[in-house]
Amino acid sequence: MNTGLAALLHPHSVSDFLAHFQRDRPLVVHRLKGHDRRLTMLPFLDSLDALLASWPSAVGVHLPDVRDESHSMDVGAGEALRFFNEGMGLLFSDAQVTSPVLTDWLQGIRRDLGLSTLTNGRCLIYATPAGKGTAPHFDQNLNFVLQIHGTKTWTLAPNTHVQNPLSRHLIGHPTDPELSTYVDRPMPESMPDNATSYELAPGSLLFVPRGCWHSTEAHGDALSLNFTFTAPTWLDLFTAALRGRLALSAEWRRTAVGVSDPQERENATQEFDQLLAGLAADIPNWIATDILDVTEADSTE
Repeated sequence: MNTGLAALLHPHSVSDFLAHFQRDRPLVVHRLKGHDRRLTMLPFLDSLDALLASWPSAVGVHLPDVRDESHSMDVGAGEALRFFNEGMGLLFSDAQVTSPVLTDWLQGIRRDLGLSTLTNGRCLIYATPAGKGTAPHFDQNLNFVLQIHGTKTWTLAPNTHVQNPLSRHLIGHPTDPELSTYVDRPMPESMPDNATSYELAPGSLLFVPRGCWHSTEAHGDALSLNFTFTAPTWLDLFTAALRGRLALSAEWRRTAVGVSDPQERENATQEFDQLLAGLAADIPNWIATDILDVTEADSTE
């Protein structure tokens, strides 16, 4: 059974999607046919009641003070419906853990995108009450949203404030320390003016690029299935390989002693400089193929 990108987009063109993907542009397609029914007709997606009845673990409840999943609490499936009826959105994380079908789709889409085998792929199911949604933010992952029930408006804007972010950011909230070191200009206080809105109906699919500003609002109770991929960057692959290489050295594995002691700091600095000099001599011998042979060792391609 084909469970890759072509099946997800059918009958639309994969090449058309890739043109958007490579330029970090969103893409929405409506009225998917055929293959998508293998997803939309999964029994636990028949309704929110069916999902809650079959859900084996905790459910995330988005608290009303901030419309964002970063402000949430976990509750049992049996009590989640009460919070939903009070106007709070629900998040069902890692749905692929209990669904081999979703696992196959995640793996197929990841392979077709050419993402690393170290990618963290997840299926997230969002239940959103009428009139509710998420506040403007961007994520460090890329996301495919398949609308299952109800309609939801997604408002998206290109991110001209920071390229290729390594973490998410919620508009109007503090920027995390690492993110603040490489932002191109101050973060906005509201959704950028050049935003575009897309209305997703049952069967609609939306690709949300990594780092794209977005917010949502449901029109009537809504249920959506997300394929979310947090993929390693070149930085991640290099640092993973670097740690693996240095871990082979007993000298690099030594406890860093004296680094916070003013009287021992000079000796500690000299030892560290020697290690760095050895690394500098070794780095010119590194080639990308050797690193990828290690990080992608589990690839089935």
